[in-house]
Amino acid sequence: MATFGCGPCHVVLFYYFLSNTRPVKSSGLSTFNDGAIRRVLVSVQTSALNMDLPLAQSGRWRSRTLTITLMAAIAMIFWMDSRYPALLKRYHAGTQIKATGALTFGTAYKVDRSMPYPARVWRTTINWLDANRVGMTFSFLFGPAALVFLSTLRTRRTKSRYLNSLLGTAAGVPLGVCSNCIAPIARGFYASGMSTESVLASMFASPALNVVVLAMTFTLFPLPLAVLKLATVLFLILVFAPAISARQTESSPMLNVAIDFPIRETWSQTLVTIGRAYAKSFWTVFRVAFPLMILAAVLGAFVVELIPPQALITHVSFLGIVAVAAISAFLPVPMAFDVAIAYIVMTHGVPLAYVATILCTLGIISVYSLSVVGKTISWKIAGATYATVVFFGIIAGLAARSLG
Repeated sequence: MATFGCGPCHVVLFYYFLSNTRPVKSSGLSTFNDGAIRRVLVSVQTSALNMDLPLAQSGRWRSRTLTITLMAAIAMIFWMDSRYPALLKRYHAGTQIKATGALTFGTAYKVDRSMPYPARVWRTTINWLDANRVGMTFSFLFGPAALVFLSTLRTRRTKSRYLNSLLGTAAGVPLGVCSNCIAPIARGFYASGMSTESVLASMFASPALNVVVLAMTFTLFPLPLAVLKLATVLFLILVFAPAISARQTESSPMLNVAIDFPIRETWSQTLVTIGRAYAKSFWTVFRVAFPLMILAAVLGAFVVELIPPQALITHVSFLGIVAVAAISAFLPVPMAFDVAIAYIVMTHGVPLAYVATILCTLGIISVYSLSVVGKTISWKIAGATYATVVFFGIIAGLAARSLG
């Protein structure tokens, strides 16, 4: 170690020697005030030396405590006040479940087929935004908090793509948000340094593997159809996500929110640090996810209002299955809407092939989640995700038709 300086300010050079390797040098600036060290900032070549200095670690527990408290507060308010009461209400509705909107369970503005097409698109867009206001508020608040928390962790991914997919699943299942509301959170996950497969797995798991949604699926549908839906989701998580991430040429996150941890920090200093990091993280999520949310609402309304009311009451054809799969994977629908709509159309005489296709494609992804993936990770991965979901929807439809 060599020290250079004059007066109260010193520049300190540290040399780390690894066995059978060249020395790795890091530089930092230490400020001394009346002989007491206030702060040490050290930058190490982590490719050669993957370790955190004990001094930097000493300040992280307060930051983690505050971010965990923040995430828990946001999640508990959402889960207890909105999400699970609404899901349980739909579960207990059983065979009497209803959906009055084209893309939503309820409507703020009535939409009638006799209205002009632009008016229907406008009202359906407003209805979608109204129905998703609580879930999106949660996502835009929770996503940045998750980004800040994950940025305090030393490790956010493993060397195993399959284990990363399981970690993403474990993070996504408890969230209980739809394929739309998971998108801002997924952007926060990826910005923090989580792997592509973890992010994709969380996006698949949150809307499809929620315990209430699974209970609705196995209650309302024949067992082979419910198992087919579950198998599709598990394939996306355990096979597709690791496989597509392996083809990714650039795996580094677009932004890694670095937090400066003072060695002898107080709770008030930590609060200011976390507040600044949260504001930065919020803008990272909001500036991309919010405009895409508005666009997705309009595009979803535009497409769904083009569908004739009796389009599914017809003879099953291969092209019909393809069309149903392509449209269902595109539409941005709320949590459990896929189960509700598939059951409603089944009870109204829609062929089982179309029902299976809807059940295995609607609500797993959407134009919104795919656009966020495209802007955040890769448009190729977004396109491959859409194509894969559509493909398995077609397979499900053909399997249901062959089984009668």
